[in-house]
Amino acid sequence: MKIEEVSSKGNAVLGEVKKAIVGKDEVLRLILTTILADGHVLLEDLPGLAKTLMAKSFATAMGVRFKRVQFTPDLLPSDILGVSIFNQKTLEFEFKKGPVFTNILLADEINRAPPKTQSALLEAMQERQVTIEGNTYELEKPFIVFATQNPIEQEGTYPLPEAQLDRFLVRLRVGYPSRGEEIEILRRRMARKREEVDITPILTPDEVVEMQKAVEDVYVSDAILEYITDIVLATREDRKEIEVGASPRGSLALLKLSRAYAALEGRDYVIPDDVKAVAVPALSHRLILKRELWYTKVSQESIMAKLLERVPVPKFE
Repeated sequence: MKIEEVSSKGNAVLGEVKKAIVGKDEVLRLILTTILADGHVLLEDLPGLAKTLMAKSFATAMGVRFKRVQFTPDLLPSDILGVSIFNQKTLEFEFKKGPVFTNILLADEINRAPPKTQSALLEAMQERQVTIEGNTYELEKPFIVFATQNPIEQEGTYPLPEAQLDRFLVRLRVGYPSRGEEIEILRRRMARKREEVDITPILTPDEVVEMQKAVEDVYVSDAILEYITDIVLATREDRKEIEVGASPRGSLALLKLSRAYAALEGRDYVIPDDVKAVAVPALSHRLILKRELWYTKVSQESIMAKLLERVPVPKFE
């Protein structure tokens, strides 16, 4: 698939998703960028901001299968991965696949499940396979996890450790709609006279995989590679506010997202603006701040944005 097709099909998907989601254009673009980069999305925000609707809308528009799991303290790994059941007729165990065997999986309130269950899902995210009782089962392509968590309600939760957060390609915050956007939400609801939004499938699962493969052909110059490296190194060298900076996985995340963002823009090469557009959501959740900043209003995103301003931008012609 050519880059022009990736851009046109991607923007057609965004057009369908926007039937359900009012505003939040940049968030939607970053989500699709993450999908094209074959990564997973962590949506961290308050309840009622359409996080579930976003995931479901993308699945419908891309023509892929969608499943949702509500994470609770009593959720077991087998509830996600599947379980072997003894068949009395054949006198053999049969594997019943769990909801992880899908294309887009919504892990709703992932931090409410115990660490053992979280790790079972994250293993599937990294390896794209599930191992049950010595048998390995490959997951379908594409396989994307949308995980949500509430940043303010911490009672009865199991916060994701930094090593697990690192597995998500991006962390995004949706935010409240503006006054005009909220009025438009109400108008659209009145016009359609029902809760559901009609979204037309634009792609097939095979086309999504072809789009992901096409991203690998996007050219990245040495100057851009150095720029990416300098941004990541800046997170390790800032000892005033950052305890632990981004790892090489952060550099790879920037590379993958920059290429996908460029492809979505219709370019077969990466420019510095592509790197800038994805740097904050790609790296902020990989930073561990100094302990004295934990109880302040200073966020990882704000620190990452300041670092980005300090790193020299390469000249690009």
